[in-house]
Amino acid sequence: MRIQSNEAHESDGRVRANAQPYDTLRASLELPPYATEALAALEAAGHESWVVGGFVRDALLGRTSSDVDIATRAFWREARGVFEDCGWHVHETGTAHGTITVVIDGHALEVTTFRSDGPYEDARHPQRVSFVRTIEEDLARRDFTVNALAYHPERGLLDPFGGRFDIETRMIRAVGDPDRRFAEDALRILRACRFVAQLGFSIDEDTYRGMLANKGLLPLISVERVAHELSALLLGPFAGDALMSTVDALSAVLPELVSMKGFEQRTPYHIYDVLEHTARVIDGVPAYPLVRWAALFHDMGKPAAFFAGNDGVGHFYGHARISVELARGIMRRLSMPGSFSERVLELVERHDDDIASTSKAVKRALARLGGDAELFAALCDLKRGDAQAQAPRCIGRVALADELERILDGILSEDEVFSLKQLALGGRDVIALGIEQGPRVGQALNAALEAVIDGHVSNDRDELRAFVAAWRTEREDER
Repeated sequence: MRIQSNEAHESDGRVRANAQPYDTLRASLELPPYATEALAALEAAGHESWVVGGFVRDALLGRTSSDVDIATRAFWREARGVFEDCGWHVHETGTAHGTITVVIDGHALEVTTFRSDGPYEDARHPQRVSFVRTIEEDLARRDFTVNALAYHPERGLLDPFGGRFDIETRMIRAVGDPDRRFAEDALRILRACRFVAQLGFSIDEDTYRGMLANKGLLPLISVERVAHELSALLLGPFAGDALMSTVDALSAVLPELVSMKGFEQRTPYHIYDVLEHTARVIDGVPAYPLVRWAALFHDMGKPAAFFAGNDGVGHFYGHARISVELARGIMRRLSMPGSFSERVLELVERHDDDIASTSKAVKRALARLGGDAELFAALCDLKRGDAQAQAPRCIGRVALADELERILDGILSEDEVFSLKQLALGGRDVIALGIEQGPRVGQALNAALEAVIDGHVSNDRDELRAFVAAWRTEREDER
């Protein structure tokens, strides 16, 4: 379970007993040279400055990160002047919030004046910000304790909210009152879920209650931001665990998950409910977007398709088609690119296709996928992950997926024909043989492709012309 309590912490925003000021806690973190230069330039001009946020968190975790943010006492115009005096290019990327971007040796750094946020509007953006004079005030506005950390090479680590302790105990905890944090910015709810997926952390009980209390605000967040957070979650090494442990929060943007939770499959081929099976499939496929999204969707239609036979065994006939419709609706709702969505839908629709481990069967499957070999390889990944998340009796399906991919590699290396675009005959050739324009042209070409795959004719233009002519004659005779 990923929701945990820890009574050693307070949740009212005050400095906690296990927090450490920078004069008693030292840490040596390796900063990129360009970040060190930016800090040094600001400090030399008399402006207290710190590296803040995700870079500090990741450095304490031993994770590589190149995304460095600096918080400074300098107002943005003062910081711009310091950097321009150094000959560095500066972009005014968010000056209303005190933010500029400086480019040093080709590396971009965000630099923001210490600030405190005023009341929030639209559950996302502060109506105004106030520039403050201390780093502690700046850190107090941040989302989670693990992100409310600041570091300076000489002063060490500043940790007023116990973020280092939460890193060591692998805990996501809101800074201050969780209800207020999530009411201010509902996107933080999805960020917490993403951190579970990326870091393998647990979520503190009070923080999770605040997430649930405010999840009704998530529909106010732009679909682009929601899609970005969900994609990042799905690509995380602990994505399945995040799905299982935060499903009640995620359901505000993916209500289709609700019916999957606790839905027992009642079949000898499955030992997990639909949600846990899905989570295990997600963790069992490689971390690239196409197959991870397909894994999320592949069995989503099962609760709607379910019926029990006279023996009490569950059946899900047609669930792939229902899953396709649910997935299509979600991806449209999230404004995901059409070309990407169509490939995901192909995988969802085909994930249960029975493909024999023969060259002919694989080439036919490739033809059904429009000759997209990369998509077929993704289908093998999905089938492998699906089999690993089923009952032990299904483990042999993993070897079948491996064999299908091996056969695919052989087909590609031998440059064998499996798609219409590889045929030595095209639509114009078919029309020239007397077949009228329209669907019959495609039918003739598909018949020719089938004949080549079956080995009845070779991929030779003259042989294919003769085949199509005979095919046309047969169809006319049938009339």
